[in-house]
Amino acid sequence: QVQLVESGGGLAQTGGSLRLSCAASGRAFSSYAMGWFRQAPGKEREFVAHISGSGRGTYYADSVKGRFTISRDNAKNTLYLQMNSLKPEDTAVYYCAARDSSWPSSKRADFGSWGQGTQVTVSS
Repeated sequence: QVQLVESGGGLAQTGGSLRLSCAASGRAFSSYAMGWFRQAPGKEREFVAHISGSGRGTYYADSVKGRFTISRDNAKNTLYLQMNSLKPEDTAVYYCAARDSSWPSSKRADFGSWGQGTQVTVSS
């Protein structure tokens, strides 16, 4: 099981940008499809974006499409989420997750490893 640590969360204003990072400790990082999920208080953890092991395949939730970009640097064992044009409804704890497969998924149950989360707050 890969260990994951998120960073880069913080405060932003509406229309601003943040970049989240997720550092992975483990072998064969490129063998794991990766995903970003988020959870606001009182709400279910929801899918944000996922990326294939190679980084060539990506998919986004409709709520963030065109604003967020998921990417990875396999040489650095790091996953990224570039968040632009932030909205107050983007406020949540953001989690990175790893799947024991190179093929991505948008389902929470398909990801076996999770980071501790990083808070993103967007003010209006």
